[in-house]
Amino acid sequence: MKKFVIERNLPGAENLSQEELQAMVKNSCDAITQLKKPYHWVQSYICRDKIYCIHIAENEELLREHARLSKFPIHTISEVKTIIDPSF
Repeated sequence: MKKFVIERNLPGAENLSQEELQAMVKNSCDAITQLKKPYHWVQSYICRDKIYCIHIAENEELLREHARLSKFPIHTISEVKTIIDPSF
């Protein structure tokens, strides 16, 4: 399994209501169930007009299928090659 950062351009993302965010979470979780393959959504970061999502999956094609099922845009996919933090 590989870790990916997905960038989604979504104008007004920072102004989404709790109800809208909850609906997005449900759509994502429902799409993961439909995939019937190993897939893990770690978390997402909402920043102004973008959402950055961390997902773990076998490949980019599975990320694109998740996006299609959940009706979320994907603008870039970047595979994480190395992780560093203050304990490095």
